[in-house]
Amino acid sequence: MSQRCVSLLLAFTLLGVCHGGFPCSYSDLVKNLNFTNAGVRPVKDSYTVTNVTIDITLYTVVSLDTSLQYLSTLIWFSMEWNNEFVGWDPVMNCSIQSILATGVELWKPDLYVYEMITYNDDPPVVEYFDITHNGTITNAKPLPIVSACRLNMFRFPFDSQKCNLTFGPYIHTEKDIVMSPKSNSSEVYKGSKDVFVNKGDWILLDVTVKSNLLYVNGANFSTVLYEITLKRVPVVHIITLILPACFMVLLDIVSMFIHIESGERLEFKITLVLGFSVLLLILNDMLPKSKTAPVLGIFCLVCMTVMILSIIGCVTISYVMTLSKSQTAVPSWVKTWILKYLAMLLCFRSLNKHGISILDSETESNNEMVNAERRNTTQISTEDSHEVKLLRELLNEILKIQEDLTESRIKQEYKSEWHAAALVIDRFIVIIYLIIVTVVFAVVIAIWVS
Repeated sequence: MSQRCVSLLLAFTLLGVCHGGFPCSYSDLVKNLNFTNAGVRPVKDSYTVTNVTIDITLYTVVSLDTSLQYLSTLIWFSMEWNNEFVGWDPVMNCSIQSILATGVELWKPDLYVYEMITYNDDPPVVEYFDITHNGTITNAKPLPIVSACRLNMFRFPFDSQKCNLTFGPYIHTEKDIVMSPKSNSSEVYKGSKDVFVNKGDWILLDVTVKSNLLYVNGANFSTVLYEITLKRVPVVHIITLILPACFMVLLDIVSMFIHIESGERLEFKITLVLGFSVLLLILNDMLPKSKTAPVLGIFCLVCMTVMILSIIGCVTISYVMTLSKSQTAVPSWVKTWILKYLAMLLCFRSLNKHGISILDSETESNNEMVNAERRNTTQISTEDSHEVKLLRELLNEILKIQEDLTESRIKQEYKSEWHAAALVIDRFIVIIYLIIVTVVFAVVIAIWVS
């Protein structure tokens, strides 16, 4: 009975002290706390490991520079650890469980972001410490980070990038400080997804969390790795780069069907190449500069090469058409390889199995007949009558007309053969052009979709 009375008396005494003796203020509580030795790890036993728990929420991606290979982000950062020298009894301090304090000298873990490439000396906007009665200290603040990021630009502009943020102590090894994440990957991703501010360039795909040991200079450092996966929004690049390039290639394909004898085809193709070159120069800054060439850059290079080759083919066809006007004989190898085999391969149905020229034998027979007639006329006696002389002159005129017709047919035959060779070459160039462009488009689309 006496112990119960003593307990009641003590409780009433403490209640009177809190409400009557001392004011229940945070200032008085902070004055009574031990904040000394802020530069020494706050453990009573040097073999005790300080457990540091961190948590982040990705708020926004400020920029992801593809030229300089760095990521600028703003995160909501939280770090928690235990100070064995800071604590109080809530019963003796008006049931105060925790306090928020700023400007106090507390030991803080030497936390460092290993990928950071710039350091900001400016104090954070919020620098408060949440101190609980059992010595647990939480430091939460917004943290801008500019970190190095190894980018893979091969699938630009349909690429996804993975950037790491590794948090860990810079001085203390794993024997002193052990880092651990407060939330798992799904929780961090969900929290970041709910508050993520999309500036239109990148969207957040995933955030994964891992605990690792980093071995440096013979010592292990405990770290927490956050892997941030971002996907580029390609709408701007599609409108300003991909569609104009595709339209240029489409126009170049259509220009292949302009009449072969018209000089407008060559002029149109040269204009397209110049326009494509200007397009690439204007949009050169949009293509990222990296060690790996983007597939879009390879696509533009191949298209430019094919367009130039088509111009060379157009010049070749124009040269062949010029030869048709010069009325020179078609070489035998042109008849064999172009007018026969290549024409058969490209399904020119109008050509016979022996090629396009069928008048060689006819020309020889006509020449023999003319020579025979001339020999017969010379054998006629000079004592023929007047009527025979008239008939002979008429026959000579007919033979001359036949020679002219034969020569005209030969010239027309040469012209037709050169024209046919130009048609065969033109169709061959069109088919090769379509095959190359189709293959390039298929490969590029497959890479982008995969």
